[in-house]
Amino acid sequence: MKYTDLAKEILVQVGGEKNVSNLTHCVTRLRFNLKNDSLADIETIKQIEGVVGCVQKGGQTQVIIGPHVKDVFDEVNKLGNMTSNEKPEDGEKKGLFARLLDVIAAIFIPIVGALAGSGMVKAILALSTNFGWMSPESDTYYILNLMGDAVFYFLPFLIATTAAKKFNTSPLLALVFAGILLHPDLTALRTEGLDASFLGIPIKLAVYSSSVIPIILIILLQSYVEKLMQKITPSVVKIFVVPMVVILVVGPIGLIVLGPIGAVIGEYLAQGFTFLDERASWLVPFLVATFCPFLVMTGMHYSLGAVQATQRAAVGYGSILTPATLSYNMAQGGAVIGVALRTKNKKLKSLATSTGLSCFMGVTEPALYGVTLQHKRTLASTMIGAGIAGLYAGITGIKTYSAGTSNVFSLPIYMGGETMWNFYNAVITLIIAIVSGFIASIVLFKDPADKEKSEDNGQKSEGTSTVTINEKMNHRTEVFSPLNGSIVPLSEVNDDAFATEAMGKGMAIAPSDGNVFAPFDGKVAMVFKTKHAIGLISEDGLEVLIHVGIDTVKLDGKYYKSFVQEGDQVNKGDLLLSFEAEKIAAEGYELTTPVIVTNTSEYLDVVEGEGNTATNDTVILTAVK
Repeated sequence: MKYTDLAKEILVQVGGEKNVSNLTHCVTRLRFNLKNDSLADIETIKQIEGVVGCVQKGGQTQVIIGPHVKDVFDEVNKLGNMTSNEKPEDGEKKGLFARLLDVIAAIFIPIVGALAGSGMVKAILALSTNFGWMSPESDTYYILNLMGDAVFYFLPFLIATTAAKKFNTSPLLALVFAGILLHPDLTALRTEGLDASFLGIPIKLAVYSSSVIPIILIILLQSYVEKLMQKITPSVVKIFVVPMVVILVVGPIGLIVLGPIGAVIGEYLAQGFTFLDERASWLVPFLVATFCPFLVMTGMHYSLGAVQATQRAAVGYGSILTPATLSYNMAQGGAVIGVALRTKNKKLKSLATSTGLSCFMGVTEPALYGVTLQHKRTLASTMIGAGIAGLYAGITGIKTYSAGTSNVFSLPIYMGGETMWNFYNAVITLIIAIVSGFIASIVLFKDPADKEKSEDNGQKSEGTSTVTINEKMNHRTEVFSPLNGSIVPLSEVNDDAFATEAMGKGMAIAPSDGNVFAPFDGKVAMVFKTKHAIGLISEDGLEVLIHVGIDTVKLDGKYYKSFVQEGDQVNKGDLLLSFEAEKIAAEGYELTTPVIVTNTSEYLDVVEGEGNTATNDTVILTAVK
């Protein structure tokens, strides 16, 4: 599917352009801030070809794309204005914690690239000086060090820009307040130990370079003051009165109250970091590394990234997140490569190889959603490997001295401190993570093909083994019609996702009544919240999607009734759901029902049945394995 088509389908399923208040992206995900989260059809998004997964966490609808996310992001942006920041609809109230995560993500995700790039410049410098390739006294080193430091020293400017966008206030005025905090004259007062006051009110002269919290608090205040002034100021004088009043009100409050409060919070955080480093340095990297798969799923790792940025500004290094993500990324890479070596499934082998290698580059979402979460033993292997490596990282107290992503090329960010042992321990952590994740995966992973072969060998004698193998090679699964009605070729369905077989091979039924029955013995894998579709898995692993009607997701469950729920065991002929066909048709929806084998790629072929009409006793599909 082209990126344009993919972007259009995603936008439709998140509720359309009018439901999007803001859109950003990270390394692998589109991150939608929606006015009404309930309008997003998460299950349908997951089924779109080109989408790895979809979750609603941290106040965002996150669509996992993979390495091509920037291309899809650009195409979505072409479809409308996706970068404005509007309030959610009144009916969609998000919790305090969700809103906090939303704010943190919106402020820090856009600057991740700048931080990581500058961090890698510092890492290259550390590598060059430690191996004698460059003298720290040279002009070249001085200039490169200045270039690498700039983003961290002037971090309030970057945060002012993204915070202004998030709080829907003037970014240029926000930059003014960042400039006030870092003004050379203010810095000189603090450096020379002089006192300062405003209208007789003393000003605490704090260090604002590399700070995070003060500027966020100031821009938040700016958003309220500016909004009030825009409302009450006559249009003829707005152009100079609004910014003047905002500067005169927010500036002093920022310097007297908000800036120092942020600095004090930073000081207490620094004390907390110091306490953890001295008393339980092993705890945080161990816990974060072990449970990192779930942090990534929810987007909470970005919150920890903000905490580590505060830590680095306060104490000069990072130990909250990066050592743990180094352990997790490498452990997941090792575990998934283990899957690639163990499995005999060509599709899984190819997927595991490519996504496992991407983990070593610091991109884990494709492996997480494509392999790890699909196989519980692989998830366990990843957590075991990450936990062991994280424990070593914590015990040895490794720290990063500049920002950077957690991959094999970013190890120089661990160069710093009094000795090289911090770097050596980071290398050892990386090796432990890869090896332990790989070994755990080799031991724990159970390939379905191996399991079937083992069961056959235990039940059949040597004399019948050839027959058994031949039976396995020609195993067939029959799919009976889940509805009564007329058979329609899939190519004639008025929906490209089905007609092009993008979701898998199958058939469609034009129903003559409003009942849907189980097409085989198996279990319910999924019941869509709108009840218009249901996913089933047969006893031998065939996955089938029954989608009643075209675009009927828009009915939001109206006229549908489900009689089963996820996890239920069903027998052929059991009633799964019912629908009021006449009322659905009266609303203008087509009732043609695609029946799709969603794991078509795991079968040699999916053969269509014959005939023009079908009942629950009619075989409409035969999957050959």
